[in-house]
Amino acid sequence: MIIEFRCEREHARLWMCRETLSVDGQDVPVQIAWTATIQPRPAGLEVLFDLERMVLRKGKAGGADALKAIPERSRAPLGKADVVVDFTTATRDPSCSARLYLRPRFNGAAGENAALAAILAGDLPVIEIVNELDGTVMDRGHPSGEIATGLSGSLDTVMARTLSMLAAVLSGTPRLVPQLAPSAGSSTPQNPAAYVARGLAASVAKEIYRLCCYAPHWHVGWRYSENADVWHTGDLSGPAWNVLGDPGHRFFADPFPVKWQGRTFVFFEDLDHRVGKGIISAIEFDGHGPVANVLPVLEEPWHLSYPFLIEDNGELWMIPESSEHRDVPLYKCIRFPDKWERHSTLLSGLELADVTITRHNGLYYLFGAWRDGTGGYSDTLAIYYAEQLFGPWTPHANNPVLMDRASVRPAGNFVNINGRLWRPVQDCSNGYGAALGLAEVLELSPTTYRQAVRHSLKPGPAWTGRKLHTLNRCGQLEVIDGSRVQPKTTVFRSGLLSTARSSLSEWHSAAGAKPIARRLQ
Repeated sequence: MIIEFRCEREHARLWMCRETLSVDGQDVPVQIAWTATIQPRPAGLEVLFDLERMVLRKGKAGGADALKAIPERSRAPLGKADVVVDFTTATRDPSCSARLYLRPRFNGAAGENAALAAILAGDLPVIEIVNELDGTVMDRGHPSGEIATGLSGSLDTVMARTLSMLAAVLSGTPRLVPQLAPSAGSSTPQNPAAYVARGLAASVAKEIYRLCCYAPHWHVGWRYSENADVWHTGDLSGPAWNVLGDPGHRFFADPFPVKWQGRTFVFFEDLDHRVGKGIISAIEFDGHGPVANVLPVLEEPWHLSYPFLIEDNGELWMIPESSEHRDVPLYKCIRFPDKWERHSTLLSGLELADVTITRHNGLYYLFGAWRDGTGGYSDTLAIYYAEQLFGPWTPHANNPVLMDRASVRPAGNFVNINGRLWRPVQDCSNGYGAALGLAEVLELSPTTYRQAVRHSLKPGPAWTGRKLHTLNRCGQLEVIDGSRVQPKTTVFRSGLLSTARSSLSEWHSAAGAKPIARRLQ
């Protein structure tokens, strides 16, 4: 198979310079056909991109950077293309004999300007891959922008995810095309210069915030409830939430409760801000609340979080997230709760975050937020299945199954209610871990997957703070987590943080944007 990218010469970008595209683990050759520009870009766009690279990315190259020298071809023509991917707005040549003629669309329109318009209107666009030979939408997804920096970073994220979707389409497996609404935002794109000014203001605000506060600072909430739990009410109402105390320079996140050998413990990520690396800790609960002290239970040279727990064959197992280490490890409990040994590696060589497993119709299914080295961390779902916990694990026929920042990333254990399977999901529409969704699994097999988000949970009067990120339950003990402002010293508690908020709010307003002070909550 030969793939041909059709791109505009005058707006050639670094992401276009590739000789292959990985499809099903195979490097498929790519050739580029440069075309003339049909739609001009906003005035000064490339200058702004250069400014962002120097100021926001400290000189680091990005996929949206302009190519300084445009080769006629990186090598001799490979031959007649089997697949054409047209990134322009040009009319398709009816004489083209490629078996597939694909056109990426951004909020329903083709071309880079459509992607830029969506970003400038305040959000990343919904991406569609359309086969122009028959008008079929072959895949659809909504990327997350939690690591995107500025306008160029957002465009880079969009194009990275477009390439991920193209690889999935070209794999030949049937795609499960979700229905996704176009991204929200003002109908009229804003001026690029104002967008960059806001980006610079936000970057400075973040630096001042990090100087004054530990960020992000997650904390665990807990309560005992019988019939007023989140899964029954669909919201955070019911008994008041308590906060598990932390030392201030450490945060607690990703709580997983378990009752084992007659004792109940909550396991969680324990991250020391001064080190920047997470370990797994635990604390015992006695039916009224936490008892004793926080106990470290598992540490590795790399970062650990999301300590998913599962009972199997009379043993207790843990799968902490170690996507930084590019594997999915399985640890066996040797002495509860504080001694764990690595037993095996379920999957290796991939970034898979927040792995969560359920049993369904006689099989084990492993869910995780998948990343192929580019783009966001919270927008792409991969599923694997096996006959036993130890594997071997087989990829779902439609991997990656779904791309949707609002309903992909796992947020806790699956729950079975009256024969219906549910899972909590992270809603990252407004940033990483901003809210929770309760999704009903409508269909799950090695070849199919469908879900529907029935309830959305956001921070508010019942759970104050900026975010809501994980939900789990053990008996009547229910746990969640969120984030809050955590000043680094008592000096900031006494007024400096308020001054910083006030100054930043004034500066940000002067830049033509909404006040930024509320973002520091």
